[in-house]
This record gives sequence, structure tokens and C-alpha cells, in this order.
Amino acid sequence: MGFFERYLTVWVVLCIGGGILLGKFAPGIAEALDGMAIYVDGAPVVSIPIALCLFFMMYPIMVKIDFHEVVKAGKAARPVGLTLFINWCVKPFTMYAIASFFLGKLFLTFIGPDAVDLVKMPLGSSLSVGDIYGAGQVVLVDGVKMLEVPLWRSYLAGCILLGIAPCTAMVLVWGYLSKGNDSHTLVMVAINSLTMLVLFGFLGGFLLGVGKLPVPWQALLLSISIYVALPLAAGFISRKWIIARKGEQWFKETFLRFLTPITITALLITLVLLFSFKGETITENPLTILWIAIPLFVQTVLIFALGYTLSKILGLTYENAAPTAMIGASNHFEVAIATAAMLYGLSSGAALATVVGVLIEVPLMLMLVKFCLRTQSWFSGSAE
Repeated sequence: MGFFERYLTVWVVLCIGGGILLGKFAPGIAEALDGMAIYVDGAPVVSIPIALCLFFMMYPIMVKIDFHEVVKAGKAARPVGLTLFINWCVKPFTMYAIASFFLGKLFLTFIGPDAVDLVKMPLGSSLSVGDIYGAGQVVLVDGVKMLEVPLWRSYLAGCILLGIAPCTAMVLVWGYLSKGNDSHTLVMVAINSLTMLVLFGFLGGFLLGVGKLPVPWQALLLSISIYVALPLAAGFISRKWIIARKGEQWFKETFLRFLTPITITALLITLVLLFSFKGETITENPLTILWIAIPLFVQTVLIFALGYTLSKILGLTYENAAPTAMIGASNHFEVAIATAAMLYGLSSGAALATVVGVLIEVPLMLMLVKFCLRTQSWFSGSAE
């Protein structure tokens, strides 16, 4: 694990502080950056700075994928099948249930039953001021139509976006640190990246609709096209071209090492932008992050325990069980952040919730790595 990855939580905390200070003392800078967007019918749809940052977050991950390994996945049908089952049949729905319970019931008094959030108008909508859309109402703010929604539902939307985005980035690090099967981890990264092209939009549209924060399907499809398909295609094409020109050794030992700091830097810049908008909310109610972090913590531990236990029951080796549990527990927070910013805006509670996912993931996943290493003997003698 490199210097940037090892201290990612420290950089995240520093960027949160920097973003809050930027929003307090120079709010015009972040607002100007947020105004740099692709507009559809007068509404900002794609934030150009966020899109650029996410591309540089995602490209180094996608370019590592050797899609020839996907063909070999059939040789390990049980770990692959279990990972897909947890990621797409269980995790999105437990995230919705857990976040709804904590944010909409247990912590509602602390968040504020009457607290509201202003989010972007749905892409392509022709709603008028006063119209009801899901749990929100269209209002006019400084001459711009916005959707006013309950604050806890905005946080819920961010949690949902985390729950439907299985990790394809840092999970490579968690698998390596837990002494798991690197080949299995890489195969699942490739398969999850391809599966997201279909299921991210489908499950996102369904669960956000159930949560009374529906979004048009075209918005989610646009999101996954920009934030997953584009870097995936760029990674695939450039990988083949670079290896053909420079060789696989140069690609792995020189090119990939150069890219790692770029990924972390792009993530941190995104966090500064996000918190420059949410600084006032956090300083007025510093426990906001705690209310969001608790359901995310419960969800992560629950999914990890489910994956680890089922791996044991199915007779998987430890080398396959560890990454299987890790992949299910961790989230693709890069895509979740970008999608929340596109659908609801950088200043939305949904965007804040996805950032909290970044804040807790690194220390929590390191804790789970240590747990895996201490319980390797549970899987001794099991068959693949």
C-alpha cells in the first residue's frame, strides 16, 4: 500500500477541513466551479469539474483490468456467484432498509423532522413551481427552480447510491492486504464494472423511487455512461495500445505506479468541492456526519459478515473468502459521489452522504482486513 493509500483517511479529513474553510471564506470559488456544467433545458446536468475528477479517479482502476481473466471466472463459479449475489441481490436492499430505519426513524429527531434540502431539478423535467415530485416540491430559489425535499431523504439517496455501487478500486488493496486471491479479486472487479453498466441504473431508479426521490431513467443512464462506461472504454483501449508499444513490464512497473497518486488527488479535489458547499451544515450541526456514518457502518459490517459466513458454509478457501467478503462490504464511492452530484447537486445532502462513505471506509475496511488475517484458520482444509 502506497503512501497516499495508507493515509487516505488523513487526507480525507484535511480535505473536509479545507473544503469547509473554502466555503466559509471564499464561497464564490466553489460556486463558480459548480457552475461549469453541461446544461440541458437550462438545468445543469453534468458538472465538468466533477466529471474530469472522476475520470482521473476511475481510469487508473479500469486500465488495470485484464479482461481475459473474466473468461476464466467460470473455473471459480462459487466465489464469483456468491459475490454477485451479495452485491446485487442483497446489499442494495439491506442498505435501503438500514438507512431508512436509522435516518428516517431512529435519528429523525436529531436530523430534524422539518429540515429540508434543496436539490437539482430532475433531468428533462418540465415541472412548475409548486408541483410535487416524489417527496419534494418545486420551489424558486434566486430565480432557479429547485426541488425541496426532506433532508433525511436526501441523505437516504446518498446511502442508496453507495449501496448499489460495488467497489472496483480500493478492494484491490483490501484483497492484497488480507492475503486473498488476487486473480479472483481482479476478475470480480472486471465483472462488477460490466454489471454496473446495467444494474446500477436499474436498481438506482427503483430504490430511489421507493424512497420518494425518483429520478428519470435517462439521468441514471447518462451517469453510468459518463462515470463508468467512458473510463472503462478508455482503460481497455489504452491498455492494449500501451502494452503493444511498451510491453507489459513497463506498463505494470512504470505506467501504473505513475497513475496511483493521480487517482487519490482527483478524489481529494472532489471532496474539497463537496465540503465547500456543506461546510455551513456541518458547522451548525457537527453530528450530521455521525448520523450518516452509523447506518453505513452497520451496513458494511453486516454485508461483510454475510459474505464471510456464506463463504465458510459453501466451503470456499480463505483466499477466495476474504476478497468475496471485502468486495461486498466496500463501496464504489467514486461513482456514488459523482452520481449524487449530477442528480442532486454538489451542495445536496445526498452528495454529503456519499462523502461520509469515503470517510469511514478506509479505517473500517482496515479493521476487517485484520479480522480476516486473524481468522484464516476458520477455512483450513476447505475446498475451492
